[in-house]
Amino acid sequence: MNENTLELAENKLLLLYIIKSIKYPISNTQLTEIVLENSFINYFLLQQYISELIASEFLKYEENDTKKLLRLTDKGDNVLYFFKDRISHQKISLIDDYISERIDIIKKELTITSDYTLDNNDTFLVNLKAVEDNTLLIDLKVNVASKKQAIALCTKWKENPSDIYNKIFQVLIND
Repeated sequence: MNENTLELAENKLLLLYIIKSIKYPISNTQLTEIVLENSFINYFLLQQYISELIASEFLKYEENDTKKLLRLTDKGDNVLYFFKDRISHQKISLIDDYISERIDIIKKELTITSDYTLDNNDTFLVNLKAVEDNTLLIDLKVNVASKKQAIALCTKWKENPSDIYNKIFQVLIND
């Protein structure tokens, strides 16, 4: 095989390895962030490789609420199992270190969501959600008067969802 073909194979295997190492389906944005922060592949090639891996049925998108997340298929897992040794040890080490340092942030991005939309009468509907192991913990919808309030609620939820969840839970179960 020529140099370009080997590099192409290694890069695609690397993408499969990243998704397998995280152990959760991730968004295209998260995968892109990991790859670009480590300077593995440029953005345009990355998007091409993702499309090709999906077309080859090594990766697939799954719908998770309003998000599309990339998941490793059984076929992709088998390919990775047989050809993982074609990924340089240096890249594997970089990915392992990166993921171990940031796995909590990645999981939080996947399980804690907040957004807002313009509702009737110039109010905003804020949706705060927490999911753990595919189980919905809380899905709170609140109507607020201003965009500033909507942004503030979303920000606070993202910063400390477990504390807010626990406070809501305590208020609801205490007499």
